This record gives sequence, C-alpha cells and structure tokens, in this order.
Amino acid sequence: MRRGKLDSLGVSAFCESMAMMCQSGIQMDEAVALLRSGNGGGGILEEGLVVMQTETELGKGLSAAMEKTGIFPEYAVRMVAAGENFGRLEDVLFQLARYYADQKTMSARLKNSVIYPVAMLVIIIAVLIIMLTMVLPAFSDVYDHLTGSLTVSAYSYVRWAYGFCWLALGLMVLLAAGLGAGFALWNSKKRRSAEKILEKIPICASIMESLGMFRFTAALSTFLASGEMQDIAVAESMKMAACRPVEEKIHRCAQRMGQGYGIAQAAYDEGLFEPVYGRMLLAGERSGNLESVLRKLTDLLAGHCSGLVERLVGIVDPVLSGVLMLTVGLSLLSIMLPLIGMMNSIG
Repeated sequence: MRRGKLDSLGVSAFCESMAMMCQSGIQMDEAVALLRSGNGGGGILEEGLVVMQTETELGKGLSAAMEKTGIFPEYAVRMVAAGENFGRLEDVLFQLARYYADQKTMSARLKNSVIYPVAMLVIIIAVLIIMLTMVLPAFSDVYDHLTGSLTVSAYSYVRWAYGFCWLALGLMVLLAAGLGAGFALWNSKKRRSAEKILEKIPICASIMESLGMFRFTAALSTFLASGEMQDIAVAESMKMAACRPVEEKIHRCAQRMGQGYGIAQAAYDEGLFEPVYGRMLLAGERSGNLESVLRKLTDLLAGHCSGLVERLVGIVDPVLSGVLMLTVGLSLLSIMLPLIGMMNSIG
C-alpha cells in the first residue's frame, strides 16, 4: 500500500458517497464494494477500498475498516466511530463531507491569496538582478568611453543607482528567505514558533484567530452531529483550533460549561464569538437548531477569514509594487540624468 494520507477533497468525496449509500439503506460492505467498482482510478483511495472491502466483509464496522487502511485522518475515523456508536452514522458522514470540503476550500483560498505576492516578489528580484547585471553595466561602459567633467558626475549617479538596486535586492532576498523559513517552520514540528511570530503582527494574529475559530466551529458541528455530549464535543474540537488564543477562550468556555451552563451561553458570556454570532448561537440552542446555526457560523467564519487574508494581500501588493517602481525609477533616473546633461552640452 502507498504511504500517505488521502487529501481533504478525497476524504470529502468518500464520506459523501458513503453517506448517500447509507441513506439509501445499503449495507456497509455493499457500499464499499459499489464505491470500489465505481472508482477505478487507482491511487491511494483504490488501495484503501480494497482493504476496506475485506474488513467490512468480515463483519467489521466502517470506522475499523477506515482505520485499517491508514489513509484517513484520525479525526475522520474517530467521528465515524462516534456516529456508529450513537446510531447517527449518516449524519456524521454528511457532516464530515462538508467539513473536509470546507477545509479544502479554505486552504485553496489561502494559497491563491499568497500566490500573487510571492510572484510579485520573484519578479522584483528578477528585475533587480537584470538591472545590476545588464542595464547598469551597459551605462557604465558608455560613460567609460566618455571624457570631460560630466563623466565624473555620471559615475557618482551610477554609484547611486547601484546602491538603490543592491539595497532593494538585499531587502527582497531577506523577505523571500524569511517567507521560506516561515513556510518550513509552519510545516515542521516547530510550527508553534512560527505562530508566535505571526501573533505579534496584528493583522496576521487576526487571521490566525479567525482560522482557528473556523476550524473549531466546523469540528464542533461535526461532533454534535455524531451525538456526542456538549462538554466532550467542545474539549475535542478545541484540539482542531491550532491557535493558542482561541484555545484559551475555548478552555474558559469549557470551565463555564462545567458550572452547568450550555455551550451557547458559555460562549456568549466568554466572548468566544462576536456578539452577533453569539446571539445566533443562543437562539439556535434555545430553538433546538444548534447544529444548523453552527453550520451557518462556519460559513460566516470562512468568509470572514478570507476577507482578512484579502485585506492583507491588498496591503502587501501595493507595497511590493511601490518598491519595484521606486527602485527601478530612481535607478533609471540616476543613470539618465548625466546622459541628458551630456546631450544638452553637445546640442
């Protein structure tokens, strides 16, 4: 079997397919066999379905079969097991399909938002290298063949141009190195170190908190759909937030729930959500529609997080564009001014 895990989109598709077949009354072993016959694309899922079919035909549950494959996230396996235990497998599978689809969508939004600034950074570095290796040396050669008082001033202008370009190139390379190091830390065991750095930047801290709330709310909605008790659902969902400030707020809510308060009241009292979202949660709990309200909140938090990322990109893009135009403009001006003076003196 291949190593690795099924990606979020694959998990979402699997859970939705299984949920629809479960909804139709098809037994698990038959559902897995049907899904395998309809897959036919090879890869991780195909290999996993082979193992799952064997396990379910032996009478094992869906969660045990999923765990045996080793391709599904631990969270998905645990939620399916909870759904089986509480008799709400169908609801849990639909919730998991939505959860992983939302995760994939959010991840895609974040990546797309980062691509343009990174591309702009690469373009700036490339332009500066061209200026330093081709444009400025060409003008230096021109001035080398000239004589007179203007040549001395020309060299001083060229030195200024070189200085501008080297300074900007150094800053851009440092920025690129910082981004690379941050990306490496984020995807390593030292992710907390990267989070601490980002938490010191106000807009980045807001994005991380919003993303943490999105993950927590989506997980909580899935846990409650499985029939889990509210206090256990909150404690388990807190692990999905992956953001220290959000985890601290959730911990305070959990303590308040230990005093006998419901999740909506505890969240409202501790300011876990914004006031308008907190009132929505209270209304949902009192009307018996807590799960549907949580799903709505998940969508709202996803939109809020995307808006913060777009706002950050809206700040970074003009800054990078300004650096490029300012550096190139000043450099060209520095090397063109003495040339214009020479042409005027000749004319």
